[in-house]
Amino acid sequence: MPEHIKKKLEEQIRVLEHELTHELPIEIKKAASLGDLSENAEYHMAKQRQVFVNARLGQLKKRMAELSLVNLANIPRDKIAFGSTVVVFDSTKNEEITYKLVTSEESDVNLGFISTTSPIGRGLVGKQVGDVAAIVTPNGRRELEILKLTTIHDEVS
Repeated sequence: MPEHIKKKLEEQIRVLEHELTHELPIEIKKAASLGDLSENAEYHMAKQRQVFVNARLGQLKKRMAELSLVNLANIPRDKIAFGSTVVVFDSTKNEEITYKLVTSEESDVNLGFISTTSPIGRGLVGKQVGDVAAIVTPNGRRELEILKLTTIHDEVS
């Protein structure tokens, strides 16, 4: 897992754990002291926030576990996969575009960083130079011819 992604996820987990163990119990106790819980908006909001924070913590910890299982040895050296930088010719737009396949946490379409789980990312994964990927995006169908591929292994070397 890229170190900056690990640090970002760890920071989010730390902030949420602090809120869950320190801030929310104080809010809940303070709201409960206001009396009748059936009509106590502060209490209900704090309890809802507690449920949300717990769920988000579970998602982040699961994502950390998933990313820690990524084994670079399993990433192909001759096909598009996570970490690849790809130059494609988009016949729909009649232009060359460069994409880097990244995790969903890193994606930024304006910079050309697309997630491997996005429609374009999924359509490109497994392709090689010379292949044409027909991709259905929210903006319509696109055909991308793979012109150049640099895998994560090429970038590490």
